[in-house]
Amino acid sequence: MPESVVPSVVQSAPRSARERVRLELTSEIKQVALAQLASSGGAALSLRAIAREMGMASSALFRYFRNRDALLTALIIDSYSSLAEAAETAEARVHEESIEDRWMAICHGVRNWALAHPHQYALIFGSPIPGYAAPNGTVAPASRVPLLLGDLLGDLMSEKSYDYGALPEPSAAIQRAIAPVRATMATGVPSELIVRGLMAWTYLFGAVSFEVFGHRHNVIADPEAFFDYEVRRLAGMVGLSH
Repeated sequence: MPESVVPSVVQSAPRSARERVRLELTSEIKQVALAQLASSGGAALSLRAIAREMGMASSALFRYFRNRDALLTALIIDSYSSLAEAAETAEARVHEESIEDRWMAICHGVRNWALAHPHQYALIFGSPIPGYAAPNGTVAPASRVPLLLGDLLGDLMSEKSYDYGALPEPSAAIQRAIAPVRATMATGVPSELIVRGLMAWTYLFGAVSFEVFGHRHNVIADPEAFFDYEVRRLAGMVGLSH
């Protein structure tokens, strides 16, 4: 290479041994915490118990997470992010296909992740943890799947094949109720379609929660086939299929 040519890619500096150890210990703390959540629930999460299991002094562990809520927040952000990555990856595989295909991929991506990670799913969609208030830092990761679904509504409108003129206009009270969601939507998505999108989002996670938490046990003989059928029917209700 001529001396006058400057490489366009600059490699990042390798992590120091201390940084690698910190990352490894942080990951181990989270894994032990998840196991504790699986057996006792968020209310019983104890940094001191985690430190004992790991053979660490409590004071050492507190250098990684200052209290229970800080650890819970990290686990919640990780869980929302992992769920979103599963849904986004599933959608990316069929992104050039129909909007209905993309909806189906997202739904199955959410369900597959939830069934593979039931304790993380319970952490973010189960009962509220007493004494814990999620900070603003959890909002962005929690919004990734809803925003992914919202993109479908925007793309539906851009196809100009959706007869939104036939949709009823919601009342002023409903318009006010959905104002926070409208701010995240593409311009031109009608209010009734936003309402239907919110209903679909709620139904999706309700169906997944029923399965993860065992409410469909001995009720549905083939959960995967039924789930595929119900979310496809839901696509028709929202207007994602033609």
